[in-house]
Order: sequence, then C-alpha cells, then structure tokens
Amino acid sequence: MSQRWRAVGVLAGTLFLVNVLARLVIKLGFDEDDSAADRVSWVMFLVIGLILAVMAFRWGRDRPVARWSTDLVVTVAVALALTVFVAPLLVGQNPFAGGAGLFFAQIWLYLAATAAGVLVGYLVLTALGRDHRSQQLKRYAQLKAAKPRRVVRR
Repeated sequence: MSQRWRAVGVLAGTLFLVNVLARLVIKLGFDEDDSAADRVSWVMFLVIGLILAVMAFRWGRDRPVARWSTDLVVTVAVALALTVFVAPLLVGQNPFAGGAGLFFAQIWLYLAATAAGVLVGYLVLTALGRDHRSQQLKRYAQLKAAKPRRVVRR
C-alpha cells in the first residue's frame, strides 16, 4: 500500500517540479516578453499532459481503471494545489496577484492539460488492446477455447 502512495507522491512532485521550472524559466528569461512566457506555459502544459499520458499507458496495462484513475485523480489534485498555491511563492510572486480570472484560468488550463494527457494515454492503450480489461478478456477467451467440449449423453 505504501508503494502505491509513494508512486502517487513522486508523480505529484514531478508535475509540481515541471511547473516550478517553467515559472523559473519565465521569471529569469522572459519576464518582460509575454508571448515567450505564453509559449513556455504551453510547453509546460504539453509536458505535463505527456507525463500523464505515459503514466496512464503504463498503469493501465496491469491495473483496473478504477485503481489507476483514482491514483491519477489524487496525483492531479495534489499537484494542482501545490502548483496554484506554492509554486508562485517559490518564484517570489503572490498566488492571487493576477486576480481571480488568472487564478481560475490557471486551474482550468491545468485540469484540461491533465485530462487530455490521461485521455490520450488511455485511448492509445485501449486502441492497441493492451489495457487491463482487454487482457482479461483475451485470457478468458483462451481459457474457454482450450477446454474441450463436454459430451452430453441422453
């Protein structure tokens, strides 16, 4: 059980670190250039989505959907809270400095990037037929095909 939550914590920390690195790049390199800062933000969201797509692909192969999706929901919730409230403080900003619009836009963009990443990872896994459910059905079909039919006498 602790192994499960350790993986969730490491993944949440990784997502948080990606956000902090993007904020540092924006602060140190593109503080005055808004278009470059926007591009760095988009790259950050792309990286976060890609990380979650890979994790959905990996965890979806050997775990039921209910288990790995719960793990990813907890991961995204923790990483989102850290990203919205702690990451701005680490780079010397106030989390609410941009106003309510920017604060909630950040939340919606983060949730959209994570949902898209998880969806892409799981859809690719399902399309390849390597998800947990497909593997169960494949094993069941092989088991039923391997048993000889019983002869019924009357």
